[in-house]
Amino acid sequence: MPDKSLGQHWLKNREILQHIAAFAEITNQDTVLEIGPGPGTLTSVLLSNAKQVIAVEFDEDLANKLPGQFPGKNLQVIHSDILSFDLNQLPANYKVVANVPYYITSKIVQLLMTADNKPGIVVLLVQKEVAERLAAVGGKHSILSVSAQLFADVRLGDKVPAHFFEPAPKVDSQVVILQPHDEPLFDDFDQKAFFRTVKAGFSAKRKKLTSSLSAGLAMEKNDVREILERISIDPEQRAENLGLDDWWKLTQEINK
Repeated sequence: MPDKSLGQHWLKNREILQHIAAFAEITNQDTVLEIGPGPGTLTSVLLSNAKQVIAVEFDEDLANKLPGQFPGKNLQVIHSDILSFDLNQLPANYKVVANVPYYITSKIVQLLMTADNKPGIVVLLVQKEVAERLAAVGGKHSILSVSAQLFADVRLGDKVPAHFFEPAPKVDSQVVILQPHDEPLFDDFDQKAFFRTVKAGFSAKRKKLTSSLSAGLAMEKNDVREILERISIDPEQRAENLGLDDWWKLTQEINK
């Protein structure tokens, strides 16, 4: 039985599972990392396409049962928390395909996107609202979308209604595809300074940018307003309206 405390909701419709795997364009040369394989329904689809599947499962009982379901297949099951798993042990350009628990999605995205050994592509089935936030465009940005899009092109895939899961969650799900950038988006990029600025901007989401940056960075409002105007950003708008270029220019100006 799925463990609700671990956010386990099983998807068993093979046609949908094949659709999800197809976004990763898996070949017989690929190593696929699956996070939280559960009863192995997605694992089965991945094994039919990939060179090998490495499945990281937090639930010890499930981790112990999974290998026996696929005798003779190139499957390695590791009982571990994905957040403490060493991605450096995987071959370059490995692919990630997973149906991940909602409560841990943003941490998984952060782990994969900031890893030294980044995946070639990430295909996740997540809560629909989270998928939309990851792929958000102007006017709907959040720290999550800025963080993800700094490292990857993000696009949306199939929607999967809740009734296809067992047990059915309270919300629908959606596939989100993250394709890491080949090169960093910005030169001379100070990641720590960038995220300090972004977090300050979103620290008071309903406030205008001048107020939230002033409070978050301990700066005078007039100084913040002057910086924003200098780089042609309206001081009256909110953080959710800024794109990656805006945040980068803003960080550069603040750090001068």
